Amino acid sequence: MDSNSVLRSTVAAVIAAALTGGVGGVARAGESASESARESATESAGASAGQNARVTHLGVWKMRATPEAPRFRAPAKVLSKAYAFRLVTRRTWSGEQFQCLDSLWTRESNWDHRAYNSGSGAYGIPQALPGDKMGYVARDWRFNPQTQIRWGLRYIKGRYGSPCGAWGHFRSHNWY
Repeated sequence: MDSNSVLRSTVAAVIAAALTGGVGGVARAGESASESARESATESAGASAGQNARVTHLGVWKMRATPEAPRFRAPAKVLSKAYAFRLVTRRTWSGEQFQCLDSLWTRESNWDHRAYNSGSGAYGIPQALPGDKMGYVARDWRFNPQTQIRWGLRYIKGRYGSPCGAWGHFRSHNWY
């Protein structure tokens, strides 16, 4: 008998003994716990066969363990780009505008929301200077890429009109 069969029969015997008021799981001298439990279940089921006893089916118990599928989490850079693309299209800017934005922020911070320029003090995906001015969008500007993206798109729209305008300025002046 394999270990699953022993476990099933033991559990079934203990349940049967508990339902009929018997003492299950206590082995007599010289026998294993599973043998004792099986015998007590058989005795109690046989003794009360004529009295509408509850019957426990031994074949019902099955044990199967399936490993949990590994969870895939996209890198923060990909999630940030997807969020920015969604905001760009909401503003009815074209796919070309997103390409300009992608080129601009790839050059500035490589889409790293923790990017810090020690020379100028610029911070985040849009390289805001100083970084704390992103705080008017939300307080979590230091560690939330979505806050930084929202601020960056507002800044670009207000100052350059579009991401391609900002990218053009960056290419000619090496800053935006």
